[in-house]
Amino acid sequence: MLLAIDAGNTNIVFGIHDGNAWIHEWRFNTLPIKNQIEYEVFLRLNFLENDLKLSDVDGIIISSVVPQMNTILAEFWSNLIECEHVFIGPKYYDQLPIITSNPHSIGTDLMANAMAAHCLYKTDCIVVDFGTALTFTVVEASGNIHGVNIAPGLKTAIKALVGNTAQLPDVPLELPTSVIGKNTVHAIQAGVLWGYVSMVEGMLDRIQKEMGRNFKVVATGGLSSVLTPLHERFDEVNRHLTLDGLRLIHERLK
Repeated sequence: MLLAIDAGNTNIVFGIHDGNAWIHEWRFNTLPIKNQIEYEVFLRLNFLENDLKLSDVDGIIISSVVPQMNTILAEFWSNLIECEHVFIGPKYYDQLPIITSNPHSIGTDLMANAMAAHCLYKTDCIVVDFGTALTFTVVEASGNIHGVNIAPGLKTAIKALVGNTAQLPDVPLELPTSVIGKNTVHAIQAGVLWGYVSMVEGMLDRIQKEMGRNFKVVATGGLSSVLTPLHERFDEVNRHLTLDGLRLIHERLK
């Protein structure tokens, strides 16, 4: 089994792949950062609860965009699992079939997304990742990463709005039926969620117009299911895309 660890700014995702499919996925809050023992206990308990054996893990791959966690992520499992691990970073990028002109400025999660898009779809792709940040990764059929756009994610935008105003409440991420708010909560939901629908639609149109051709559009990320009107603009929603990218990178590097 492969253990893939994807550490983002909001959650750390632990995925277990049995060689055919992702059979389990667990999430742990990234902040506040826990000590090594807490991560050991989390992993051990999840393996026990799901009747899995730590000894069956024969590969570990780690992606992190949270530098202060890297030492813990590279070591916490060492008392539980005896196998080699890959902590992906720029030193490995030249061994992959994807190409970036800025290896030290692109996040490993975006590299994983690009790897999955290139290997799974084999065509020009735009990967829209709904996470702490909303990202658009433009990957050409050749494997060249043409570029990336980054905007605040949905939760990030709402937290910024609520945190910087005196009277606006926090609101659930629920898309209202009307784009015109009838009360304060509805107004925030309409402004942010319908605003993001328009932003994603506009960005996809602008990217494809600038590139001069159509791209396959793949959505991923924990919040990819929230903006349902966008689903007709997506050719596919693959919530395991980042994990698949990590798996494919591990296959290439092991």
